[in-house]
Formats: sequence, structure tokens, C-alpha cells
Amino acid sequence: MAESVKDQVIAIIAEQAVLEVEDVKMDASLNDLGIDSLGLVESIFAIEEAFDISVPFNANDPKASDFDISSVASVVGAVEGLVADQKA
Repeated sequence: MAESVKDQVIAIIAEQAVLEVEDVKMDASLNDLGIDSLGLVESIFAIEEAFDISVPFNANDPKASDFDISSVASVVGAVEGLVADQKA
């Protein structure tokens, strides 16, 4: 059975945070998990590669992006939306 988008995104975030997957909580911010700006950029690249999508994220001004990185749940939701848009 193929991994869900949620499971893959959580695995990517866990890898960047050097945590076990079960330690990544949906309501945690990436900062709470210890992911710095470089780790965030690496996470975005990994997500783009894993799903063959382009994430609308501006590393120079993350708050100006349409990609919500406020929590793990928001990242998962945003990626699910991008994947759905790609399939449409």
C-alpha cells in the first residue's frame, strides 16, 4: 500500500528534525521540532522531489509565501492541496 501524503510529509519533516516519525505531532510548529531556516529549505526541496510538485515558497520571505508553514498540519494540508491540484 502506498504511503499517504500525510505520512510522507511527516517522514520528511522527521528526517530534517532528526526525530522519530512518532515524535512529530501535527500541532507542532517546525521551529518547535528544531527545524531551522536551512532545514526548512531542505524540507521544501524534499517535498518537491517526493511529490514532483513546485512549492510556492519564498525562502527569503517565508511570511510572503502562499505556503503555510505554521504547523505540521498546515504543511501537510498545503502539500495535499498541491498534489490534488497537480492531478486535476
